Amino acid sequence: MRPSVRWSVSETRTAYCWAGPMEPQHDLLGQLRTEWARVARTSSSRIACREFLERHVDLPPLMAQDMGDVVRRLEPRGGLRVEQRALVVTALLEDADDPMIHRALLQTLLPGIVSVTRQLRFGRGIVDAPHEALDQALTLATELLTDWAGQSRAYAAPDVLSALRGRLRRWLLKEKEARAAVVADIRDSDIAPDNDHLLRRLEVLAHGPQSRLARLTYARVYEGVSLRDLAAADRSAPRSLQAELQQFATRFLL
Repeated sequence: MRPSVRWSVSETRTAYCWAGPMEPQHDLLGQLRTEWARVARTSSSRIACREFLERHVDLPPLMAQDMGDVVRRLEPRGGLRVEQRALVVTALLEDADDPMIHRALLQTLLPGIVSVTRQLRFGRGIVDAPHEALDQALTLATELLTDWAGQSRAYAAPDVLSALRGRLRRWLLKEKEARAAVVADIRDSDIAPDNDHLLRRLEVLAHGPQSRLARLTYARVYEGVSLRDLAAADRSAPRSLQAELQQFATRFLL
């Protein structure tokens, strides 16, 4: 008879669904769009727009009252020709030290940022979920706009997105190397699958405060469930789960 501690991955997934409602899906992109809808019409946005237009009197007529209007004018159906949109984006980058203008420029570039991430396949095979690559792309884009604020670039949008592609690719390569270098998981520890003491210890721990990690350890050591599958069932990142399992083994089992 198998020990009562046995708990399959499917059971793990079901149990965590029972534990309570899942958190809403992580969506930084949606959060940014919601935030922009809120700030685009504020007095700060109107002031930033007025000052922006005063500094750049040579721009095509934007008929804008706030930075929300500026962003809408930069959309493909905003009424500006391609070369006119390029002039406005160049001016936005020149003034990107202003937080509101920086934010408007980021909002304008969101479709391009998503496109860059898609070109890199959302980090498939490297990160655990597409949103991780997209979140990193948004972070890198924000940093890039800060680094380049004040520069005058005739092809500002393509230049920013090209630089973003390079930075995101380098981040993905580093992430791939880091994951390959992670210390072998709990199966490579000093725990032997034929250790009766281990089975008894796991069975005891499975009925106490450490039940989650005890059951996951059993599935990993005795059932050979991969760390990735365990993490998916546990709704956790493989690296963080691996660290938890190693700490659990060191503290309670070894």
